Amino acid sequence: MKTDKYDSLSIIIPVFNSQSTLTELIEKLDRLLKAISFNYEIILVNDCSRDSSYQLIVELARRYKSVKGIDLMRNYGQHNAILCGIRAARNKIIVTLDDDLQNPPEEIPKLLERLSEGFDVVYGTPQNEQHGFWRDLASKITKIVLQNAMGADVARQISAFRAFKTELRDAFTNYRGLFVSIDVLLTWGTTRFSSVTVRHDRRTSGFSNYTVSKLINHALNMITGFSTLPLRIAGLIGFIFTLFGVCVLGYVIIRYLIQGSVVPGFPFLASIIAIFSGAQLFALGIIGEYLARMHYRSMDHPSYAIRSATFHVKEG
Repeated sequence: MKTDKYDSLSIIIPVFNSQSTLTELIEKLDRLLKAISFNYEIILVNDCSRDSSYQLIVELARRYKSVKGIDLMRNYGQHNAILCGIRAARNKIIVTLDDDLQNPPEEIPKLLERLSEGFDVVYGTPQNEQHGFWRDLASKITKIVLQNAMGADVARQISAFRAFKTELRDAFTNYRGLFVSIDVLLTWGTTRFSSVTVRHDRRTSGFSNYTVSKLINHALNMITGFSTLPLRIAGLIGFIFTLFGVCVLGYVIIRYLIQGSVVPGFPFLASIIAIFSGAQLFALGIIGEYLARMHYRSMDHPSYAIRSATFHVKEG
Protein backbone atom coordinates (compact mmCIF):
# COMPACT_ATOMS: atom_id res chain seq x y z
CA MET A 1 0.00 0.00 0.00
CA LYS A 2 1.37 3.41 -0.96
CA THR A 3 1.90 6.09 1.63
CA ASP A 4 1.91 9.84 1.20
CA LYS A 5 5.43 9.96 2.59
CA TYR A 6 6.90 10.75 -0.80
CA ASP A 7 3.87 12.59 -2.12
CA SER A 8 4.34 15.51 -4.51
CA LEU A 9 7.61 14.85 -6.36
CA SER A 10 9.19 16.71 -9.27
CA ILE A 11 11.92 14.84 -11.13
CA ILE A 12 14.18 17.13 -13.18
CA ILE A 13 16.46 15.73 -15.87
CA PRO A 14 18.74 17.89 -18.05
CA VAL A 15 18.87 16.30 -21.50
CA PHE A 16 21.71 16.51 -23.99
CA ASN A 17 22.16 14.05 -26.87
CA SER A 18 20.50 11.20 -24.97
CA GLN A 19 17.92 9.77 -27.35
CA SER A 20 19.38 6.29 -26.80
CA THR A 21 18.65 6.25 -23.05
CA LEU A 22 15.59 8.46 -22.52
CA THR A 23 12.89 5.88 -23.24
CA GLU A 24 14.32 3.32 -20.82
CA LEU A 25 14.92 6.01 -18.18
CA ILE A 26 11.32 7.28 -18.33
CA GLU A 27 9.92 3.75 -18.23
CA LYS A 28 11.90 3.00 -15.06
CA LEU A 29 11.03 6.34 -13.46
CA ASP A 30 7.31 6.11 -14.19
CA ARG A 31 7.16 2.57 -12.81
CA LEU A 32 8.98 3.61 -9.63
CA LEU A 33 7.10 6.85 -9.05
CA LYS A 34 3.72 5.13 -9.38
CA ALA A 35 4.75 2.96 -6.43
CA ILE A 36 6.04 5.72 -4.13
CA SER A 37 4.03 8.85 -4.88
CA PHE A 38 0.45 9.92 -5.48
CA ASN A 39 1.45 13.06 -7.36
CA TYR A 40 4.56 13.38 -9.48
CA GLU A 41 5.95 14.99 -12.61
CA ILE A 42 9.01 14.38 -14.76
CA ILE A 43 10.50 17.52 -16.30
CA LEU A 44 12.89 16.93 -19.19
CA VAL A 45 14.92 20.05 -20.08
CA ASN A 46 16.49 19.72 -23.52
CA ASP A 47 19.76 21.68 -23.54
CA CYS A 48 19.84 22.14 -27.33
CA SER A 49 20.69 18.53 -28.17
CA ARG A 50 22.20 17.84 -31.58
CA ASP A 51 20.31 14.56 -31.99
CA SER A 52 16.56 13.87 -31.91
CA SER A 53 16.24 14.07 -28.13
CA TYR A 54 13.55 16.75 -28.11
CA GLN A 55 11.43 14.96 -30.71
CA LEU A 56 11.62 11.93 -28.44
CA ILE A 57 10.65 14.08 -25.43
CA VAL A 58 7.54 15.24 -27.31
CA GLU A 59 6.65 11.62 -28.02
CA LEU A 60 7.19 10.63 -24.38
CA ALA A 61 4.98 13.53 -23.25
CA ARG A 62 2.20 12.08 -25.40
CA ARG A 63 2.62 8.62 -23.86
CA TYR A 64 3.08 9.61 -20.21
CA LYS A 65 0.89 12.21 -18.52
CA SER A 66 3.64 12.88 -15.97
CA VAL A 67 6.23 13.94 -18.57
CA LYS A 68 6.77 17.61 -19.39
CA GLY A 69 9.36 18.83 -21.88
CA ILE A 70 11.20 22.15 -22.12
CA ASP A 71 13.36 23.03 -25.11
CA LEU A 72 16.06 25.68 -24.54
CA MET A 73 17.08 28.15 -27.24
CA ARG A 74 20.75 27.11 -27.13
CA ASN A 75 23.16 25.05 -25.07
CA TYR A 76 23.46 26.76 -21.68
CA GLY A 77 25.00 23.93 -19.66
CA GLN A 78 23.78 21.31 -17.21
CA HIS A 79 23.30 23.59 -14.20
CA ASN A 80 21.44 26.24 -16.20
CA ALA A 81 19.10 23.57 -17.56
CA ILE A 82 18.46 22.25 -14.04
CA LEU A 83 17.73 25.80 -12.82
CA CYS A 84 15.13 26.09 -15.59
CA GLY A 85 13.54 22.84 -14.42
CA ILE A 86 13.60 23.93 -10.77
CA ARG A 87 11.68 27.09 -11.60
CA ALA A 88 9.12 25.06 -13.56
CA ALA A 89 8.60 22.46 -10.80
CA ARG A 90 5.17 22.41 -9.13
CA ASN A 91 5.64 19.86 -6.36
CA LYS A 92 7.08 19.96 -2.85
CA ILE A 93 10.21 17.88 -3.36
CA ILE A 94 12.63 18.03 -6.30
CA VAL A 95 14.92 15.22 -7.40
CA THR A 96 17.57 15.83 -10.07
CA LEU A 97 19.43 13.12 -11.94
CA ASP A 98 21.39 12.63 -15.16
CA ASP A 99 19.94 11.36 -18.41
CA ASP A 100 22.45 8.54 -18.98
CA LEU A 101 21.04 5.88 -16.59
CA GLN A 102 24.18 6.00 -14.42
CA ASN A 103 21.94 7.29 -11.59
CA PRO A 104 19.57 4.33 -11.07
CA PRO A 105 15.99 5.55 -10.45
CA GLU A 106 15.57 2.74 -7.90
CA GLU A 107 17.95 4.60 -5.61
CA ILE A 108 15.65 7.64 -5.33
CA PRO A 109 13.84 6.32 -2.20
CA LYS A 110 17.18 6.35 -0.34
CA LEU A 111 17.48 10.09 -0.91
CA LEU A 112 13.86 10.71 0.06
CA GLU A 113 14.20 8.63 3.22
CA ARG A 114 17.18 10.70 4.38
CA LEU A 115 15.39 13.92 3.40
CA SER A 116 12.49 12.98 5.66
CA GLU A 117 14.89 12.91 8.63
CA GLY A 118 14.94 16.72 8.74
CA PHE A 119 17.45 17.64 6.07
CA ASP A 120 16.78 20.12 3.26
CA VAL A 121 19.21 18.73 0.68
CA VAL A 122 20.44 15.15 0.24
CA TYR A 123 23.07 14.02 -2.29
CA GLY A 124 23.47 10.54 -3.70
CA THR A 125 27.18 9.78 -3.35
CA PRO A 126 28.34 7.05 -5.78
CA GLN A 127 29.88 3.93 -4.28
CA ASN A 128 32.24 3.66 -7.23
CA GLU A 129 32.18 6.29 -9.94
CA GLN A 130 32.33 4.72 -13.38
CA HIS A 131 34.59 7.27 -15.06
CA GLY A 132 38.15 7.35 -16.33
CA PHE A 133 41.16 8.38 -14.23
CA TRP A 134 41.42 11.95 -15.54
CA ARG A 135 37.67 12.55 -15.29
CA ASP A 136 37.67 11.28 -11.69
CA LEU A 137 40.68 13.48 -10.85
CA ALA A 138 39.03 16.56 -12.38
CA SER A 139 35.82 15.72 -10.50
CA LYS A 140 37.69 15.58 -7.18
CA ILE A 141 39.37 18.93 -7.86
CA THR A 142 35.98 20.44 -8.70
CA LYS A 143 34.55 19.18 -5.41
CA ILE A 144 37.43 20.73 -3.46
CA VAL A 145 36.74 24.05 -5.16
CA LEU A 146 33.02 23.63 -4.51
CA GLN A 147 33.67 23.00 -0.83
CA ASN A 148 35.15 26.48 -0.56
CA ALA A 149 32.37 28.06 -2.60
CA MET A 150 29.62 26.28 -0.64
CA GLY A 151 31.25 26.52 2.77
CA ALA A 152 29.86 23.06 3.56
CA ASP A 153 31.71 19.82 4.32
CA VAL A 154 29.17 17.81 2.31
CA ALA A 155 30.65 19.34 -0.86
CA ARG A 156 33.04 16.37 -1.08
CA GLN A 157 29.98 14.07 -1.46
CA ILE A 158 27.99 16.07 -4.01
CA SER A 159 26.72 14.70 -7.29
CA ALA A 160 24.08 15.52 -9.91
CA PHE A 161 21.85 12.99 -8.12
CA ARG A 162 20.20 15.11 -5.41
CA ALA A 163 16.89 15.62 -3.63
CA PHE A 164 15.81 18.84 -1.94
CA LYS A 165 12.79 20.79 -0.81
CA THR A 166 11.31 22.99 -3.52
CA GLU A 167 10.90 25.89 -1.08
CA LEU A 168 14.68 26.42 -1.22
CA ARG A 169 14.32 28.02 -4.65
CA ASP A 170 12.85 31.08 -2.96
CA ALA A 171 16.41 31.94 -1.88
CA PHE A 172 17.54 32.38 -5.50
CA THR A 173 14.30 33.40 -7.23
CA ASN A 174 15.86 36.59 -8.61
CA TYR A 175 19.21 35.11 -9.58
CA ARG A 176 20.20 35.94 -13.15
CA GLY A 177 23.50 35.21 -14.84
CA LEU A 178 25.16 32.82 -17.26
CA PHE A 179 27.29 31.18 -14.57
CA VAL A 180 25.13 28.85 -12.49
CA SER A 181 26.00 26.35 -9.77
CA ILE A 182 22.91 24.69 -8.33
CA ASP A 183 24.85 23.41 -5.34
CA VAL A 184 26.06 26.89 -4.39
CA LEU A 185 22.61 28.38 -4.91
CA LEU A 186 21.14 25.79 -2.54
CA THR A 187 23.48 27.04 0.20
CA TRP A 188 21.72 30.40 -0.05
CA GLY A 189 18.62 28.76 1.40
CA THR A 190 19.91 26.21 3.92
CA THR A 191 22.82 24.68 5.80
CA ARG A 192 21.10 21.34 6.43
CA PHE A 193 22.85 19.08 3.93
CA SER A 194 23.38 15.33 4.00
CA SER A 195 24.32 12.47 1.69
CA VAL A 196 23.69 8.76 1.20
CA THR A 197 25.68 6.16 -0.69
CA VAL A 198 24.02 5.02 -3.90
CA ARG A 199 24.78 2.70 -6.78
CA HIS A 200 26.43 4.23 -9.83
CA ASP A 201 26.01 2.17 -12.98
CA ARG A 202 28.34 2.03 -15.94
CA ARG A 203 27.27 3.96 -19.01
CA THR A 204 25.63 1.60 -21.50
CA SER A 205 25.72 3.88 -24.54
CA GLY A 206 27.21 7.16 -25.69
CA PHE A 207 29.86 9.06 -23.77
CA SER A 208 29.99 11.66 -21.05
CA ASN A 209 29.51 15.26 -22.15
CA TYR A 210 31.32 16.44 -19.01
CA THR A 211 34.92 16.34 -20.20
CA VAL A 212 37.95 17.15 -18.06
CA SER A 213 38.23 20.62 -19.61
CA LYS A 214 34.54 21.34 -18.93
CA LEU A 215 34.91 20.26 -15.30
CA ILE A 216 37.95 22.51 -14.85
CA ASN A 217 36.11 25.40 -16.49
CA HIS A 218 33.12 24.75 -14.22
CA ALA A 219 35.42 24.80 -11.18
CA LEU A 220 36.91 28.14 -12.26
CA ASN A 221 33.43 29.56 -12.85
CA MET A 222 32.35 28.49 -9.37
CA ILE A 223 35.36 29.80 -7.49
CA THR A 224 35.34 33.20 -9.23
CA GLY A 225 31.56 33.46 -9.51
CA PHE A 226 30.60 32.48 -5.97
CA SER A 227 33.73 32.95 -3.85
CA THR A 228 36.32 35.62 -3.02
CA LEU A 229 39.07 33.06 -2.39
CA PRO A 230 41.15 34.05 -5.49
CA LEU A 231 41.16 37.69 -4.35
CA ARG A 232 42.36 36.59 -0.92
CA ILE A 233 45.09 34.50 -2.53
CA ALA A 234 46.15 37.48 -4.63
CA GLY A 235 46.26 39.63 -1.50
CA LEU A 236 48.31 37.00 0.33
CA ILE A 237 50.78 36.72 -2.56
CA GLY A 238 51.10 40.51 -2.61
CA PHE A 239 51.82 40.51 1.14
CA ILE A 240 54.40 37.71 0.84
CA PHE A 241 56.25 39.44 -1.99
CA THR A 242 56.16 42.72 -0.09
CA LEU A 243 57.91 40.97 2.80
CA PHE A 244 60.33 39.43 0.31
CA GLY A 245 61.06 42.89 -1.12
CA VAL A 246 61.67 44.29 2.37
CA CYS A 247 64.07 41.42 3.08
CA VAL A 248 65.96 42.05 -0.20
CA LEU A 249 66.18 45.77 0.64
CA GLY A 250 67.47 44.93 4.12
CA TYR A 251 70.08 42.61 2.59
CA VAL A 252 71.28 45.32 0.20
CA ILE A 253 71.51 47.94 2.98
CA ILE A 254 73.32 45.61 5.40
CA ARG A 255 75.78 44.53 2.71
CA TYR A 256 76.46 48.19 1.87
CA LEU A 257 77.01 49.08 5.55
CA ILE A 258 79.30 46.08 6.17
CA GLN A 259 81.23 45.76 2.89
CA GLY A 260 80.78 49.26 1.51
CA SER A 261 79.41 47.96 -1.81
CA VAL A 262 76.01 47.19 -3.33
CA VAL A 263 74.95 43.81 -4.72
CA PRO A 264 76.55 43.55 -8.18
CA GLY A 265 75.11 42.08 -11.35
CA PHE A 266 72.27 42.64 -13.76
CA PRO A 267 70.87 39.05 -13.36
CA PHE A 268 70.05 39.72 -9.70
CA LEU A 269 68.18 42.92 -10.53
CA ALA A 270 66.39 41.35 -13.51
CA SER A 271 65.28 38.36 -11.42
CA ILE A 272 63.81 40.60 -8.72
CA ILE A 273 61.95 42.67 -11.32
CA ALA A 274 60.61 39.54 -13.03
CA ILE A 275 59.36 38.09 -9.74
CA PHE A 276 57.53 41.22 -8.71
CA SER A 277 56.14 41.82 -12.21
CA GLY A 278 54.80 38.27 -12.31
CA ALA A 279 53.10 38.69 -8.93
CA GLN A 280 51.52 41.95 -10.05
CA LEU A 281 50.24 40.47 -13.32
CA PHE A 282 48.85 37.47 -11.46
CA ALA A 283 46.92 39.75 -9.08
CA LEU A 284 45.71 41.92 -11.96
CA GLY A 285 44.53 38.81 -13.82
CA ILE A 286 42.40 37.72 -10.86
CA ILE A 287 40.96 41.21 -10.45
CA GLY A 288 40.26 41.29 -14.19
CA GLU A 289 38.34 38.00 -13.95
CA TYR A 290 36.08 39.45 -11.27
CA LEU A 291 35.61 42.65 -13.28
CA ALA A 292 34.63 40.53 -16.30
CA ARG A 293 31.99 38.75 -14.24
CA MET A 294 30.66 42.08 -13.00
CA HIS A 295 30.50 43.20 -16.63
CA TYR A 296 28.54 40.09 -17.66
CA ARG A 297 26.21 40.53 -14.68
CA SER A 298 25.61 44.20 -15.59
CA MET A 299 24.46 43.11 -19.06
CA ASP A 300 21.72 41.13 -17.30
CA HIS A 301 22.16 37.98 -19.37
CA PRO A 302 19.46 35.41 -18.56
CA SER A 303 20.53 32.00 -17.25
CA TYR A 304 18.53 30.39 -20.05
CA ALA A 305 15.86 31.13 -22.66
CA ILE A 306 13.03 28.74 -23.52
CA ARG A 307 12.17 27.98 -27.14
CA SER A 308 9.11 25.83 -26.45
CA ALA A 309 7.47 23.52 -23.90
CA THR A 310 5.42 20.39 -24.31
CA PHE A 311 2.93 18.69 -21.98
CA HIS A 312 0.78 15.61 -22.03
CA VAL A 313 -2.20 15.93 -24.37
CA LYS A 314 -4.78 13.16 -24.55
CA GLU A 315 -5.32 11.96 -28.10
CA GLY A 316 -8.86 12.12 -29.45
